[in-house]
Formats: sequence, C-alpha cells, structure tokens
Amino acid sequence: MALDRPCPCGGLSYRSCCGPLHRGERLAATAEQLMRSRYSAYALGELEYLLRTHSSPEPLARRRRELGASLGQVRWQRLCILATTAGGPADPAGTVTFEAHYAVGGQAGVMRECSLFGREGNRPEGRWLYLKALELSDSGSS
Repeated sequence: MALDRPCPCGGLSYRSCCGPLHRGERLAATAEQLMRSRYSAYALGELEYLLRTHSSPEPLARRRRELGASLGQVRWQRLCILATTAGGPADPAGTVTFEAHYAVGGQAGVMRECSLFGREGNRPEGRWLYLKALELSDSGSS
C-alpha cells in the first residue's frame, strides 16, 4: 500500500495514521487508536501487528496459523466508531464499540462489536492491547 493513500480506518493518510503503529515507530496512545490500527491491520494483512497487539492465552503458533488463514478471505471496506468508554492516555482500560463493513465472496456484511482494551501489565505506561470482545445488548434500535 502506498503510504500517501487514505488509511483504511478512515484517517487522512496511512503514512501519518496507522502506518507508524504498524511499523513499530510509535505505540497507540488510546484504546480507540489501537482499535483503528487493528482494523487497518486486518484490511492490509498485517499479521504480526495483530499478534503483537492481542493479549491471548492461546499458543502464538496456533494464533498465527489461524489468523493467517483468515486474513485474505475478507475485504474490509469501512469502519464506523459508535462509542468509546475510558481508554484515554491515562486510563488502564477502555472499550470501543464499532461497526466494520466487509465483503466475503461478493456478499456484504457488517460486524458489530464492543472490544475491551487494556494496558499491558495494567500500568498507565503499558502499551494498549486488545483483550476480548464483549457481548452487545440489542436495544432494538439501529
């Protein structure tokens, strides 16, 4: 991907938005920034970044194999952030609720999730990590 192209997460340019995070030049400052960069990593096939930013008890080799097999199957089209709670520069944790629009085999879909993020070691200076998806309650409105 050309660095001056729009960022998949909706940012102005990949060069100044998610690119530096993917390349390890800087860390996400907020839970939302990590969520956006992970969405972009899915869209661009940045497997190592996805593994590096996910806290999981599963063996790394298994995670790498399963994630690698799934990356090329989905074409991610658009990200919409619906809500955030906490997750700021001084917070130890936060959530981001989002909709990710995609296509698989010509069929469009929308993934809606509330993701929980936390600081590594639960320390304010720790890097942000994706922890897990939380269940969404359906309020009946769309």
